[in-house]
Amino acid sequence: MTKADLIDFVSNQCECSKALAEQALNAVTEGVAKCLKKGDKITLTGFGTFSVAKRKARVGRNPQTGAEIKIKATRAPKFKAGQALKNLVK
Repeated sequence: MTKADLIDFVSNQCECSKALAEQALNAVTEGVAKCLKKGDKITLTGFGTFSVAKRKARVGRNPQTGAEIKIKATRAPKFKAGQALKNLVK
């Protein structure tokens, strides 16, 4: 499903215009992004939890040369599906 497909779905479910559905979807994704940028966690009961995972600095290898390279510590978005979503997908 693409973003356009999701906008169509929301528009049909809410019986509203596609423009309004797109605004709502953009607001949700922007809210999630801002929250994660601050390092907060977002829990949508029954759906899942968005959080930020911290990855430690480590040493990796260049696959072509075999030379060691230093990989900096970083933060990455993480999603854990809720039980209701897991059961729905089964």
